[in-house]
Amino acid sequence: MTQVFVALGANLEDPQAQLDNAVAALSTFAENQSLRVSPYYRSTPMGEVVQPDYINAVAGFETQLPPLALLDALQHIENTQGRVRQERWGPRTLDLDLLLYGDAIIDEPRLKVPHYGMKERSFVLVPLAAIAPDLVLPCKTPLHSLISEKFLAELQLLGNDH
Repeated sequence: MTQVFVALGANLEDPQAQLDNAVAALSTFAENQSLRVSPYYRSTPMGEVVQPDYINAVAGFETQLPPLALLDALQHIENTQGRVRQERWGPRTLDLDLLLYGDAIIDEPRLKVPHYGMKERSFVLVPLAAIAPDLVLPCKTPLHSLISEKFLAELQLLGNDH
């Protein structure tokens, strides 16, 4: 069994419902009723594409799926919920990113873990800290040491009612 963390984000077609549906789908391969989900947060989009704000969260759970099978399962959930990959950092119905797979460092053409941009993204670090405040990343960096007041100010907490 491996503890994994997945970032969830959506900004199209009722983003909160998209995240709720993704959480329900993730629960189907979370072992031992281990699924934990952060509160939802509103964040401004990255990049230059004009688009609505995102709703973001992080889910953590134990799984028996190997990394690439988990990636395939996450992409299946995205596709089922209408994900179309058109432009980098563009709007989307759902984005699921595998952030951490235990303490593994994975560098394969289809999968990089830890997720390459997670240390710079408030919409990843703050929700992750909400469900794993004592987490130490595979690089031996304590998660809490990466979260600044600026990161906290970038997000709007939407609550725990999901």
